[in-house]
Amino acid sequence: MDDLDQKILAAMASDSSTSVSRLARRFKVARSTVQARLEKLETNGTIAGYTIKLGDVALARRIKATVLVYCEARASAGVVGKLKNIPDVEMVATSTGRVDLIAQIACGTTEDIDQTLNDITAVTGVQDIESLIHLSVKFDRSI
Repeated sequence: MDDLDQKILAAMASDSSTSVSRLARRFKVARSTVQARLEKLETNGTIAGYTIKLGDVALARRIKATVLVYCEARASAGVVGKLKNIPDVEMVATSTGRVDLIAQIACGTTEDIDQTLNDITAVTGVQDIESLIHLSVKFDRSI
């Protein structure tokens, strides 16, 4: 991946609706060059898809929490599969240290968070959880 590829990725990460023509003008290259670069980045798996990033208005309606999940011995893989079926669980990551999994949830109300936490606790193989409610986002660099 060269400098142009990185510039294209950064621009698309910032605004995935940016047109190929606009990218070409911005980076002073031919439209076909940008199109070919995007196709290459899609083909090699660097770009997995295009999406939207919710704005502050939409995010204000969602209450987020990080859930630290402690699993029974050798139960993590099964727990991950079950967590995938809970709609309000946005992301699950494995972890080092005392916690087996880290989940991020997003719900419309505190009652929904309570129910989602109950759903997580009820998963076979979950030994215990600890939840951390997100109060306000100071900055977000995620793509």
